[in-house]
Amino acid sequence: MTIRFDDRVAIVTGAGQGLGRCYAQYLAERGAKVVVNDLGGGLDGSGSDSAPAEQVAAEIRAEGGEAVANFDSVSDRDGSASIVQAALDHYGRLDILINNAGILRDKMFSRMSLDDFEAVVDVHLLGAAYVTRAAFPVMRKQSYGRIVMTTSAAGLFGNLGQANYAAAKLGVVGLMNSLKIEGKKTNVKVNTVAPVADTRMGAKVFPDFFKAMIRPELVAAAVAYLASEQCEASGDVLVTAAGYFAKVQVVEGEGVAFDTESEITPEMVAARYGEISDMSRAMPHETAADSMKSLFAKVTSADGVKA
Repeated sequence: MTIRFDDRVAIVTGAGQGLGRCYAQYLAERGAKVVVNDLGGGLDGSGSDSAPAEQVAAEIRAEGGEAVANFDSVSDRDGSASIVQAALDHYGRLDILINNAGILRDKMFSRMSLDDFEAVVDVHLLGAAYVTRAAFPVMRKQSYGRIVMTTSAAGLFGNLGQANYAAAKLGVVGLMNSLKIEGKKTNVKVNTVAPVADTRMGAKVFPDFFKAMIRPELVAAAVAYLASEQCEASGDVLVTAAGYFAKVQVVEGEGVAFDTESEITPEMVAARYGEISDMSRAMPHETAADSMKSLFAKVTSADGVKA
């Protein structure tokens, strides 16, 4: 079975270069009509330039595909709505949204200005939320949609000097976790990729020998699958790098339930912290409601606690 996107319309944000460019071209090669969105700013989000988005759209059209360029900023509410409207105006529908746009303003948290913190959150988290908010009702109304968010190892596990980026990138996962529930009845699937690729964001991070192994196009296969009609998953986070793909999941340990009819002291927590932090029997939860059910079962089974 070949995965194709004939008659599907996709938006790719931050598609003027790097991963976004690869996604837009890959989807177009397989039949999608693509809105190539890129503000064309610098890595830190400064400035704007229509050339990157125009060039990618032109390249797609030159190869026989369909694409239109868009230069709105995802971090602007009206601009985000205009990105979605561009898809509707040009192609009459919207099936796929890939939230890829991003900037970096790295600095140690104690020296990071709040402006730099907010700017990164505005693009990565609020930008993804704004564009998705405009797209979500369209997809729900047509009972079909595929949304792909972008997180990072920094958000999932932390990274030195990237508190703003990490906070935004884990926030995107929380957004996905709620939207997977809201979109379930109307066939709107929401998933997230955590890509590692040789782009301008990672230009100074990876050694030269490794860069050839993490070409941006190697990530496109995972994104295309998550954006396809064949994808039934929703709420998954996929790490993808150098041909490697793996699901990442938040899990909860078995934990310890103390008797709530007795005093619980910090000394008791300290004495059993090894058990509290033991992850050998950790389990995932599909939703917050499932987490609460698990919690209720544990605390009501503790010694001396009546169900």
